[in-house]
Amino acid sequence: MISVSATIILVLVIIIGLVFALTNGLHDASSVVATFINCGAASPKQAIAVASIFGLIGAVVGGNLVADAISELIDLPTDAALLTILFAAVFGATLWNLITWKLGLPSSSTHALIGGIIGAVIVSSGYEHILWGWAELIGDSHQITGIVKVIMALFLSPVIGFAIAFFLEKMTKLLLRNARVSINKRINKIQWFIVAGLAYSHGSNDTQKIIGLFTLALAAWSGTVVHSAPLWARVSGGIVMFMGTLLGGWSIMKTLGRGIFDIKPLHSLNSQLSSVSSILGANLLGAPVSTTHVVVGGIMGVGAGDEYKMVHWGIVKEILVAWCITIPLSALVSAFIYTITTVIFNVI
Repeated sequence: MISVSATIILVLVIIIGLVFALTNGLHDASSVVATFINCGAASPKQAIAVASIFGLIGAVVGGNLVADAISELIDLPTDAALLTILFAAVFGATLWNLITWKLGLPSSSTHALIGGIIGAVIVSSGYEHILWGWAELIGDSHQITGIVKVIMALFLSPVIGFAIAFFLEKMTKLLLRNARVSINKRINKIQWFIVAGLAYSHGSNDTQKIIGLFTLALAAWSGTVVHSAPLWARVSGGIVMFMGTLLGGWSIMKTLGRGIFDIKPLHSLNSQLSSVSSILGANLLGAPVSTTHVVVGGIMGVGAGDEYKMVHWGIVKEILVAWCITIPLSALVSAFIYTITTVIFNVI
């Protein structure tokens, strides 16, 4: 029999999960359109509209591989006790997103969620119930799974984005060295299609993270195996992220569009191409990545490829610090929330 307290926590998990999706839209959708706006290719309203629509499409039809990767990070029984862990995990991640959004720091929602899961699981059940993936990596199979897979994807994706953007910047500068200034009009038009693809990639990757958490929560509440989240979870997650995109993270857009490097149309195009290729590749591999990290890597890549001395490396250092502290701090917050929640609801 399903207890009332378990149902209450399930509802709270869904509500806080949707708030997390909203903050994800504020954070990462800002990254999607930052260079698009600041190079003059589109007005803020136009850019946000494109990102919102194609992000929603990506959320609804983007598949399940990333969601499956998130739902397979822990080794715990799917019972009512798991609900408390999931609630603490997503609550801690949401609080961190709100703090960094308020400060205008382009932090990673994915880092925050992974940190939240780690903190809640460790304080509730012990570190051995997290699927770290070390055994598979060093064993005979040499498979990359669990937290190792996620962390590698999170840290390698911006490096790959940087490398691709650096290469594209060098090549396009060479190919267009004799081009007229009027070519910027064509570049700006091309960006509309690239931003649409980037927004789709963002929606398909980032929404799946919260959908994977919803799948675990529904299984824990019902006590049965739930192979995939119902359509309402996918649609609601996409709509809420759509709303977050519409609200816009203007301070984050300013940091990414102007704070790192003075973005011109060609810079914007190259950074977008590197970002969309990195995220689409991650989607095909079922690897959850941070859109913000990938975009930052792309901007750094075009800046270094054009004139590295003009890159504001001080801002980059601040962003890197935010990346490094996100997982441990969100883990601590989630651990604290779990302790308080278990006292209140006495589920475990």
